[in-house]
Amino acid sequence: MARPATKPEFSLRKPDLPRLWRMVCNPSPGRQGHALGMAAGCTVTVLVGEIWQVPDLAVPALVTMALWQKDRVTNALAGIAINILIVLLLAFVYLWIRLTLDNPMALTAAIAGLSFCFFFLGSASKLKPVAYMLGLIVVYGLIAIDQVPVGEIITRAVLYVDLFLAVPGVVMLVIGLLICPSPRTIVMQGIAARLRMSATLLSSADKVTHERATDLLREGAAGLVKSLKMARLEKMWSSNELARLEQAANASEGLLSLALVKWQSEKDARHEPPVLLIDALNASATRFEKGVCPESAANPLLNDRQPEYRAMADILEILTVPPPEKTSEKTDKKAPKSGFFSADAFTNPDHTRFAVKGTAAVMLSYFIFSILDWPGIHTCIITCFIVAQPTMGEMISKLTLRIVGALIGGAIGIGAIVFVIPHFNDITSFLCLVFVVSLLAAWVKTGDERIAYAGFQIGIAFYLTDLKGYGPTSDMATARDRILGIMLGNFVTYAMFTSFWPSSAFNGIDARLKTIVQRLGKQRDAVTSSDRLACAVSVQEAISLAERQSEYAFVEPDHMRADMDHLEQLDGLFHEAEIVSTTLLDPAARPHAETRLAHLESVLS
Repeated sequence: MARPATKPEFSLRKPDLPRLWRMVCNPSPGRQGHALGMAAGCTVTVLVGEIWQVPDLAVPALVTMALWQKDRVTNALAGIAINILIVLLLAFVYLWIRLTLDNPMALTAAIAGLSFCFFFLGSASKLKPVAYMLGLIVVYGLIAIDQVPVGEIITRAVLYVDLFLAVPGVVMLVIGLLICPSPRTIVMQGIAARLRMSATLLSSADKVTHERATDLLREGAAGLVKSLKMARLEKMWSSNELARLEQAANASEGLLSLALVKWQSEKDARHEPPVLLIDALNASATRFEKGVCPESAANPLLNDRQPEYRAMADILEILTVPPPEKTSEKTDKKAPKSGFFSADAFTNPDHTRFAVKGTAAVMLSYFIFSILDWPGIHTCIITCFIVAQPTMGEMISKLTLRIVGALIGGAIGIGAIVFVIPHFNDITSFLCLVFVVSLLAAWVKTGDERIAYAGFQIGIAFYLTDLKGYGPTSDMATARDRILGIMLGNFVTYAMFTSFWPSSAFNGIDARLKTIVQRLGKQRDAVTSSDRLACAVSVQEAISLAERQSEYAFVEPDHMRADMDHLEQLDGLFHEAEIVSTTLLDPAARPHAETRLAHLESVLS
């Protein structure tokens, strides 16, 4: 395989500490509101739990953090789904209680069987990652039941499982509708951010801005399209406006990709900035920020010395002009619906192996917790469901995030027990503490995928440390035991998933490249400008997935990725594909882009 001539400006696979810190601080579009809403939801869950005296209040709090969504419609749907699901779940748990009551062998078999089923569903069905939350609650509920007096066992079992999901479900439904923005607003913010970033790149930008622009581009428009689907459910916006927003989402991605290429090619040169184009981009961004979706955008008149910006001006002209078939919701082309299970759910052994490894981690943690007769470390079982990952690269790359997040959250929790909680006189003070720490965890969780997992771990460690029973705890033993349980669960899960049938992320990278090239072919063959923009967005999303898989493969041990030259060549080819996709949007450079695409296709042939 020939090495491509182009190389990425910077490696996304080796983020150093300054780069990680910039990810933490990056004010990406909608991040502040999302984090505030998530922190408020978790705080209200704790408040409701305090009022109703919900046992093990940490579980409802972390379920709320795990399932909280950006917009009010998705939150409401998730809350309704959880409250419907709880009825079936209660009947399910009640059945297993009857079968395992006063029967340790039956309880052990039930924990193993249920763990296997939920891990399998998480790997081979659409329930991921909800399957892990359901497995956590059901299995932990059965284990917790075994610790309570026999006379109260059935009543407490039903109450535990009910409140573990019902409280987060009601909070997401009610609070989400009150404080979360409309999905239309989320789309507006995303489009405005891409337009504003494009203008910044064309005027003057440093490498930090380039990093943020690249991260924003890699997000793609899939999230914006999903929000548009949620906006249609509100029945508050016309189908024509939503079609224009979908076009604007794709067009803003195309503009951002072109601006990135211009920045890359001219960063060391001194050219006259396209003032008219920059002003037009900023003006459009301002209108979207104000919640206005214009029916059309003006094409800035560029002078003859700036032909290289003509493609951007043409895209800006059709920013909110969808193709005719998109103006009516009835004529939308609907993609064929996939089934509940993955196509290879019962033929690919990796799904079964994943379930076996996850079950083994749960059972080993359960045996350690039972043999030592140390109830305080029950968090090791919860951790097994939360941290399981399909490939060794993901396990290794996220292990640091888990440990760092757990240590930060645990340190905050212990510090609060020692220095803060003893001075509290009422529930208000404690809720303020919960909100502040939840906001920190939520801010990290809503950031880049490379750091988001640490935010969730901060929340988990804090909740499990400071929420004992249905109130704050001042018991240092509780904090110690639960942090040790988290670390034990991390170690056991890592050991199981890396020792038995280790699955390498490297194995699927070639398939990712084929997908990218196929989508590039569709972009080349697209007839209309709107179709080309939509295809370019799909290419960027495929490149993002491929780069993440490359990152995971890069951190694996040498014996699992011995062909480092091949991995580096693939990394360069991803960047080559990005340049080809962007260049295909420029009619003047299209012949050159088709030549480079032909080279990529020949590499795979």
